[in-house]
Amino acid sequence: MLAGWTAALTLTGVSVVLLCRILDVDGVTPVPQLLAFLPWLLLPGAVAAALAALARWRTGLVWGAVVLAVTGLFCRPYGEPAEPEGRAVAQLRVLTSNIEFGGATEELLSAVRRERPDLVFVQECDPGCSAALKERLGGRFPYRTLVEATGAEGSAILSRYPLKRGPGVDGTLGMPGAVAAVEGHSVRLQLAHPMPPVPGGVGLWRAELAELEHWARDGSGQPTVLAGDFNASQDHAAFRRVLDTGLRDSTRLAGGARTPTWPASTASGTPSLGAQIDHVLVSRDFTARAARFLDLPHTDHRSLVVDLTLHAREAPERG
Repeated sequence: MLAGWTAALTLTGVSVVLLCRILDVDGVTPVPQLLAFLPWLLLPGAVAAALAALARWRTGLVWGAVVLAVTGLFCRPYGEPAEPEGRAVAQLRVLTSNIEFGGATEELLSAVRRERPDLVFVQECDPGCSAALKERLGGRFPYRTLVEATGAEGSAILSRYPLKRGPGVDGTLGMPGAVAAVEGHSVRLQLAHPMPPVPGGVGLWRAELAELEHWARDGSGQPTVLAGDFNASQDHAAFRRVLDTGLRDSTRLAGGARTPTWPASTASGTPSLGAQIDHVLVSRDFTARAARFLDLPHTDHRSLVVDLTLHAREAPERG
């Protein structure tokens, strides 16, 4: 009897989350929080199916099989890759990193020297981080746009290409924007760092992701890189709205898996079970040759390094 009731309660909870995913909505707490970890729902689903079998509950066994099948279906990467039109005109490496209130500043500096990116997007860059970026990376990255603030509000875009500061996106945390001149081609850059979907803050999280979606739509047809800590995975409807503007996840383009980026494993024992919420999104002007995740000490996020190729669309011939 206990096994059957436990299976029923578990399957009900998982089914509510899956129903929201099927209906393309994020729902209310605790659904948005659980949606971030949707692939891991295979574990309670499998336990519930085993309990149903133990209780000889045939309906529960079938229910569990359906839950596992649907969860597995949604584990597939969202969106289909497509080859861009035009010739390759530039290759660039992008690094995005949330350094947790500036705590991983030294580790970020080492990673930048090691990985040699062309563009760097930094979230939670406190005043000490901003000063270190200016003083110790100014030679390699003479162009930058910063939101200098304390705690999680600070952020930075570093570039070896000339930058023209853009309007950015309004949000609780700093989300600067810029336009880079990459080998003579203008590329729109935007750092993403909306508020997380904490209980009581889901509306704000949804609104700030909607602002990023509007920014992406406004630049449709232009080479674009939107990178950072989105506090959202592909299983969130609000994040899929951003992808539906035509942007694509570079990790998906490079053939990468849904590697969790938060919470990252730390010395304090944080488990690696997590969600992929750090992304580099690109317009169809780009292909991705490789994507790698870096573990930096003193931050709860993995960093992401992506190698991109920019393609120039051919102008139509005039008759």
